[in-house]
Amino acid sequence: MLLIFLAVWTAMHVYVFSRSASVPFIREHVPKWVLWSIAVILWPTYIVGRILSQFGAGGIGHAIEYLGATWIGVLFFALVCLFVTDVATGFGFLLPRLAPTLRGLALLVAATFVVIASVQAVRPPVLREYEVQMRNLPPESDGMVLVVASDLHVGALLGTDWLGARVEDIQALRPDLIILAGDIVEGDEQAQRRLVPFFHSLSAPLGVWAVTGNHEYYNGVDRSVRVLEDSGIRVLRDRWAEARPGLIIAGVDDLTIRRRAARDTNFVQQALASKPDGAATILMSHTPLQTEQAANAGVGLMLSGHTHNGQIWPFTYLVQLAFPRVYGDYKVGDMTLIVCRGTGTWGPRMRLWNRSELLRIRLRRT
Repeated sequence: MLLIFLAVWTAMHVYVFSRSASVPFIREHVPKWVLWSIAVILWPTYIVGRILSQFGAGGIGHAIEYLGATWIGVLFFALVCLFVTDVATGFGFLLPRLAPTLRGLALLVAATFVVIASVQAVRPPVLREYEVQMRNLPPESDGMVLVVASDLHVGALLGTDWLGARVEDIQALRPDLIILAGDIVEGDEQAQRRLVPFFHSLSAPLGVWAVTGNHEYYNGVDRSVRVLEDSGIRVLRDRWAEARPGLIIAGVDDLTIRRRAARDTNFVQQALASKPDGAATILMSHTPLQTEQAANAGVGLMLSGHTHNGQIWPFTYLVQLAFPRVYGDYKVGDMTLIVCRGTGTWGPRMRLWNRSELLRIRLRRT
């Protein structure tokens, strides 16, 4: 997988910089050796920044990581716009004289998208509201409010100021129960430890609950879970608990990581083993997978994230190939599945046409 990623990443750079070299303004004002030197410098920035951050390089590591993450977004937009231009001009064979100028215009369009996406990413999350009917919901839970945040990715590029603002947003919604649906913390242990006081400020009458995402695994799952639990958050790893009599909340460890080693294992069924029959059940699963198994196991509401709804259009369409239930609410049998498009951002601090969001879900008895 690593070799495939590096090959694709290298090919993206070769394509974008070779096409950019043909743009008249760049060809006349930027020597080729300078252009390709820039490509070589930018190619490893995100990887180097991540490594330095993990080894406690502090500000230097975070600065390089931020540059590398931003470059991911810039390169993607440039690639898409140049490729569309190449398709329209038959890769330069149909309009050989005009094609280089059109590639220059494509780079300007890409730069415009970068600015728009960067502005959208720093805006506060929108509030998305749902009302979900659940069978067997206890009478005292009728009308209760869940607030869901997913894919915070806080600790590395998103820091304590951003997290503090999101905690205020969540508490202002007066939730009965708070759910953090995976990919919560990033960065080295020191960066994660700085988040503990802010997570401690989250409170709800029925508690704050969380589940692991794939990034908790990338950063060391045991360490990440320890940080969350030290913050007073209950992390459910392949198990269930009773939020109140007759209301079960369950969590399954991230499925994208685990299915590579055990593709046919029904992890959802394992997480729900021995739960009381007839209890209203909410399942947290960072990735919207094994949804049919969840519905068959009697889950009434499944909450997921992971997809970011693509985060940067038109990457949305590629994500949808892997996750057909990419965003919003779906009915799977008698179960409602809600996929959050993310409260934070991963990689580039950019969102194009997809604002980040918080979910407020009101439960109703059928």
